[in-house]
Amino acid sequence: MDVSIWGCMLMVIIAFITDIRTMKIPNWLTLTAMPMGLTVHTVMDGLQGLLFSLKGLAAGFVLVLLMHVIGAVGAGDVKLFGGIGAWAGTLFTVQCLIYSVLCAGAIGILILLWRRETLQRMRKAADHLAGFFMLRSFQALSAAKEKQLRFPFMLAVVPGYVITCIYAAS
Repeated sequence: MDVSIWGCMLMVIIAFITDIRTMKIPNWLTLTAMPMGLTVHTVMDGLQGLLFSLKGLAAGFVLVLLMHVIGAVGAGDVKLFGGIGAWAGTLFTVQCLIYSVLCAGAIGILILLWRRETLQRMRKAADHLAGFFMLRSFQALSAAKEKQLRFPFMLAVVPGYVITCIYAAS
């Protein structure tokens, strides 16, 4: 593994610890990680490194911003994936995001099964979706947002990051 993966790993570990404790990822972490990633790649590879880092930053930021707009993740996660992109580039960032979303789905299912609310939540979700399709109104979906199952996304990002590191190394 090269220096960019290690620098990125440090950021992910700190984000994990703070997100578990407070359900927030601090701006001081994400807003320093982005320029640091840009700087490291520029120093190591010049203009080509800067472009590599900028593309990764943009990809991570924009993709997770779309998730934030629909209410799936918080703003700290958006900036975190911008930082991951700045450190690790586009391909690594997109793979990490895909694995993280898959892990989040698995965690969500496990939590629902653990809490034994699965059927009740599925029935409510089906009602909200039916209301959306029948009424063609987003109000039915916004009512569903109020009682969403929430957990720190970093619980899914860490295994997603590890899986991506394993596949990147092979």
